[in-house]
Amino acid sequence: MTNQRLASFQTAFQNLQLPPLSTAEQLNRFHVEYGTEILEELDHLVEDCSPDDNKIIFTGHRGSGKSTLLGQFCQDTKDRYFVVFFSIADMIGTSEVDHVTILFAMAVQLMEAAEKRQIKIGSKTKKAFYQWLDEHTRTEETSFESGMELETSGEAGVNALFVKFFAKLKATLKANSVIREEITTKFERRISELIDRINDIAVAIQAGCRQEVLVVIDDLDKLDLETVNRVYRNNINALFQPQFRIIYTIPMAATRDLSLRGIIQNATKNKIQSMWATKLFPRGEDRVANASPVAEAVKVFEQILYKRIPKELIAPEATQMMIVKSGGALREFIRLASLCCGLCLKQLRRTPDKQDLIITPEILENAIKDYRINLTEPLGQNRYQILVDVYQNYLPKDGMDQDFLDLLHTLYILEYRNDDLWFGVHPVVQEILQRRGLIGAEG
Repeated sequence: MTNQRLASFQTAFQNLQLPPLSTAEQLNRFHVEYGTEILEELDHLVEDCSPDDNKIIFTGHRGSGKSTLLGQFCQDTKDRYFVVFFSIADMIGTSEVDHVTILFAMAVQLMEAAEKRQIKIGSKTKKAFYQWLDEHTRTEETSFESGMELETSGEAGVNALFVKFFAKLKATLKANSVIREEITTKFERRISELIDRINDIAVAIQAGCRQEVLVVIDDLDKLDLETVNRVYRNNINALFQPQFRIIYTIPMAATRDLSLRGIIQNATKNKIQSMWATKLFPRGEDRVANASPVAEAVKVFEQILYKRIPKELIAPEATQMMIVKSGGALREFIRLASLCCGLCLKQLRRTPDKQDLIITPEILENAIKDYRINLTEPLGQNRYQILVDVYQNYLPKDGMDQDFLDLLHTLYILEYRNDDLWFGVHPVVQEILQRRGLIGAEG
């Protein structure tokens, strides 16, 4: 006999594991309209670029919905630009990213996109580029030269060759640290050669499709702060040399560094678009008994949840509690829903006859308990004090303190903006502070 409730929770659990929405299919199934003003501002920044001033920085909290918003933006603009949207984490990973590997990944993605969309590029240009890739990534196979001859003569069977080539090349880049290190070593002092090659590809694409190139690089905001500082502080000029529109992402915590922020503002001419946690309450009202969160924000979160999990699988009061406990961070909201589904799946495997099981406030409390314990592990005395300061004053004592930046980067602390900028402590982290007697139970 099929366990229908188990199957329903399995589907919901899988829907909650989805990466940020980026493909047209994902957006059609799960997209909920939000961030309209941010999309409009991004469109304005991209549309009004000049050839010498066409780089944009997109920043915000991890898990605030930036990647999905960028995916939507790329879908919306694909008829106006030759859009290439990729994740640096998928291409390189996040442990060994530097300005060279970012630029090299950009070259690979541009050429792969041109092949997929069958952009006509001169055979000499194309052959030179593939030979260049072979040289630097050791992907050459005996069939490649004959494949290039087939391509230039227009014979069938070529697409499979290029699909195989790029699949192998990207797998090599991600898995082989020796190759990544060699690429960095080769180009670190010859960065102009790499940039020239990127520009050559972009020029060929623009001539072939009559559209200007727009590259959007996601997941740079997931790098640790030390890597981000090294990439942007020391090498921003190299990253900005390609002669077409590029949107780079960066962690919000990194922009708190006044020196680095000044470098970015100067390089972009202040083309920085930010995205914060959703403000569920006006400042301080979350501590008022029986306070209601902002209705418009609640509606968006409900729509996001019910696209992934049927309403009949969760009690309305559990949904409302889950929204509040997320602190307005979409990733945290999805995380809590996923944890609840996991607990329900365990229970249904123990008691398969319980076909009326739904996510209740009690199940959510158990999910929060497990998550709270996980969040407690990295905390020490200095971090506890920073959290208390932020909770009490809505600001840190030192906005440049590395522990504060780490807490902001990892969502222990959330940044909000309306008429003013202020900070809040993640609601689950507030429970940790309460249990240690560091703040009042009413918090």
